[in-house]
Amino acid sequence: MSAAALQPIREACERHGIEPTPTLLWASVADQRMAEFRQVAGWEYAEERRLIISTSRYGVGQAEDTNKTPLGLHRIAEKIGGGLPAGSVFESREVVGTVAEQPDAAIAHRILWLDGLEPGFNQGGNVDTHARYVYIHGVGDESTLGQPASRGCIHLAATDLLPFHDRTPTDTLLWISEAALG
Repeated sequence: MSAAALQPIREACERHGIEPTPTLLWASVADQRMAEFRQVAGWEYAEERRLIISTSRYGVGQAEDTNKTPLGLHRIAEKIGGGLPAGSVFESREVVGTVAEQPDAAIAHRILWLDGLEPGFNQGGNVDTHARYVYIHGVGDESTLGQPASRGCIHLAATDLLPFHDRTPTDTLLWISEAALG
């Protein structure tokens, strides 16, 4: 993807003194897709793949207790579930069973916990993405992927989530936008 296409992300990073990361993620609410990019040089990135996602069925928004997907610049703060069997079900980031036992599990397989990087917009106060427990994670029922269906998080299919979890380092930047990827 050209540097011009990534201009909104670059501007947000420069505003907050954040350097680009070797991998850059862009979650598009309009497309219900997340693109993965690999850094070529500086702000030049090559698209590696697109994954089908689900964002919030309540729309986008920053405030706590809204169940909306937060917009803006984020990073992968923590990764949970590495090494566990696929199908693990989580509550409060602890394993409580399997999708075989709980086929409608709200959080399954792996968790990548997000941290907002824009003070007053998605960081701090009642808009803090991390304090809102917003994740990238799997679900038991994957039939809603590709359409808004979550309660604020970003859902991925297990077949995408497991390798994504393994290849994506903590601190990787994620841009969540209403705009289409193009």
